[in-house]
Amino acid sequence: MLIVMNVMIVVSVDQAHSLREVQAMKRLSSHPNILQLHELIYDKGSGTLSLICELMEMNIYEFIKGRQCPPAESKVKHYMFQLCRSLDHMHSHGIFHRDVKPENILIKNNVLKLADFGSCRSIFSRPPHTEYISTRWYRAPECLLTDGHYSQKMDMWSAGCVFFEILSLCPLFPGRNELDQINKIHEVLGSPDITLLQKFKQSRAMRFDFPPRRGCGISQLIPQCSAAALSLLHQMLTYDPEERVSARTALQHPCFRELRTSERKAASLRKAMGAVEGESSGIPASVDQLWRIARQGRRQHLKHASDSLSRRNASHFPLELPKLSVVIPTPTIPYPVSSFPARSVSHRGSLPAISKKCHSASSTKSLIKIHLGDFCTRDRKTNRNLHI
Repeated sequence: MLIVMNVMIVVSVDQAHSLREVQAMKRLSSHPNILQLHELIYDKGSGTLSLICELMEMNIYEFIKGRQCPPAESKVKHYMFQLCRSLDHMHSHGIFHRDVKPENILIKNNVLKLADFGSCRSIFSRPPHTEYISTRWYRAPECLLTDGHYSQKMDMWSAGCVFFEILSLCPLFPGRNELDQINKIHEVLGSPDITLLQKFKQSRAMRFDFPPRRGCGISQLIPQCSAAALSLLHQMLTYDPEERVSARTALQHPCFRELRTSERKAASLRKAMGAVEGESSGIPASVDQLWRIARQGRRQHLKHASDSLSRRNASHFPLELPKLSVVIPTPTIPYPVSSFPARSVSHRGSLPAISKKCHSASSTKSLIKIHLGDFCTRDRKTNRNLHI
């Protein structure tokens, strides 16, 4: 699905294509963590230009709004890794955003995309840049204390503020105005030394002289944060922009070690699949796919370890013999049965044939008596034999 992201007034199609935001999105849209620009619609009658982009679920502000407890740190790292990837992609293409904030960071199905490039600027443009740029709460010190002498490092400061806000569910430096904004920064980080202040080209509109002040520190505000995440926060929120971490260096931080490992495994898997199918494996997979591969691999590893342990602890002999299935015949109706089977009985129930050697009547009578004596039955009530 698509959505209209921005509507602006232009006088011609040529002006529409020459807009800085349109040019930036055309150049950067190939990255999986940059919002995709699908179409430009220009209404000549009204002079309006509409940017048609992909539809996302929500922004980071909506993601953390109303939460009672912060999201899992692993999920926050997952989002921050993608944000640093998008910033590294921008900076490597000579563009910096200048307005990184929760409202301009969109998510959908655990995939993060940076949006709203209306304030972007070329890295190679000469300062001074626009002084009043970026949303105040996420504005870097060099944007507050100079007359427009800042660089792409301001994006990393803003990203660090977003990082803290997702972890704690509250903004780090919510200043009411510019002076209060600087004061909020000094409450946490402390006031800069004289040598650092001399690096800044002081603003023509005001003079500042900060008394020495020791900040409370970021770790006091989020004690539940891991050491790796806290280390990355300190590097992103360094007062001096020259010492502040870059997006590319941040991607190599130990905080993202597991995600980098998953990325390498996914790259190897794509390469193997491409070799089997004979297809190109140059298309990068999304970080969400890498994250899922890592989780599935860990579950399979734990299952394999559990199965191995159960087989190792299993007894070599069965604890009980297998049960045999015994078929019990249905009872039949009791009839008198012969205790001594007859020597030869026809199906018609006739007596056995008399021997041919006996011809006289007396011998025949006695022979019949003998043969009849061979047949008897047992009375089931009296348990006595009854001779026939």
